[in-house]
Amino acid sequence: MEISARNSFKSTVKKVVPGAVNSEVTLEITPGVEVVAIITKSSSEKLGLVEGKQAYAVIKATDVIVAVD
Repeated sequence: MEISARNSFKSTVKKVVPGAVNSEVTLEITPGVEVVAIITKSSSEKLGLVEGKQAYAVIKATDVIVAVD
């Protein structure tokens, strides 16, 4: 796989919560470090995302907002 995004992390699917239209996918990058993505249900099915499957978390963002109280 070749991709232009610089932030690509090999991970393991920890959980998939399918909805009517979208699925919530939790990816574990390392123990205790997780990323949650909302993707279309059809994309989740096409990729065959199930618990334990290897996948990549690809992050492409132009802004990161940090806030504290």
